[in-house]
Amino acid sequence: MAAKTPETVEKSLGTLSEAIGKATDDLCAARDTIERARADIASQNTSISREVVAEAERVIDSLKRTDEGLRDVVKELADRG
Repeated sequence: MAAKTPETVEKSLGTLSEAIGKATDDLCAARDTIERARADIASQNTSISREVVAEAERVIDSLKRTDEGLRDVVKELADRG
């Protein structure tokens, strides 16, 4: 595989940074919604479907993989110098 040019690397990192910024906003909004739902479910002693629970588990796994990937990128960037 050919080495990436500095412009390609900078563009890739810029795109990653933008994606992280958007994800941060989306995750904060999702967290607010989830916390309101948790409080509502607890106060009214209601439940949610198995499908929602299964999807939540899938999202947790995906977020863990994303966190590990970002940790690797940040470590390699920190170790480059």
